[in-house]
Amino acid sequence: MAGHMETTPTLRVHLHGHMLASARAGSFPAMAVLADAVRAHGWRVAFAPASDAPDPEPPPGDYALLHMKRPLHPRCLTLRRAYHYPFWNIEPVAERWRFAVARAGFDPETVDPARAAAFAQNLRRRVLPGPPPRRGDHVLVPLQGQIRRTRSFQTASPVEMVEAVCRSGRPVVATLHPSERHDEADHRALAQLQRHYPNLTIGGDTMALLRDCAFVVAQNSAVAFDGLILNKPVVLFAQIDFHHPCLNVADLGAPGALAAAESARPDHAPYLWWFLKERAIDAQAPDAGARMLAAMRRGGWPI
Repeated sequence: MAGHMETTPTLRVHLHGHMLASARAGSFPAMAVLADAVRAHGWRVAFAPASDAPDPEPPPGDYALLHMKRPLHPRCLTLRRAYHYPFWNIEPVAERWRFAVARAGFDPETVDPARAAAFAQNLRRRVLPGPPPRRGDHVLVPLQGQIRRTRSFQTASPVEMVEAVCRSGRPVVATLHPSERHDEADHRALAQLQRHYPNLTIGGDTMALLRDCAFVVAQNSAVAFDGLILNKPVVLFAQIDFHHPCLNVADLGAPGALAAAESARPDHAPYLWWFLKERAIDAQAPDAGARMLAAMRRGGWPI
């Protein structure tokens, strides 16, 4: 036993800016739960700055949680909010479409509908407050980055996706992501689509447009997850962790998925319960610490 004292592992939790400051101050509830759970197993915890460079291997015997970054070493896992506080994922990969929840099967029969309805209503009130959503005429297409490229997890480029929706003849509003850079060629591609399709508008208040849209079409934008919270039909042109209740172009083809969205009348409450309460870690739940440790063990850590 004597030799064990000097080999106590340290878990280094790498966070940016405000998250790091609040974690160190003890005012970040999820990180306080995490630290307590890890220390209860005899490990030390250090909150460290996140770097923009690929993270080095942790010191021998130590482990690292990286916020929203690709883990490049078995003693690293990624930590990511599951779209809204207080829900989190701890995973061995950075791509959400490779998260465990993405591969799990969702069975609505396993969810208590009344409990799910109350949960979804409270979630909507908290994260998307405002008037009740309406089913308007327009289709919302929230764009992300690299809009002229088709990446490995996408079925079409974002520009091709916008065109596919425009062909349906419905009013289409495509909004640009505030933190993505779009170059001249991107803007030219969108302007060209607007010349071809008078039913296309570029830009607007994404969240206001979401509340009253007919349905949402996205690659894998977090706006589409908010669409689920507002009970909107969602068409996906890419892989993501919340694909289960959506209309997937990879399965149905673009015309088929868009046609199905026209008539869909979804109730996403059971799914939101399953995705957030059963599959993610609710940092406010009594079992949060135990579930964080279980996620680390699934990631191969000896804690």
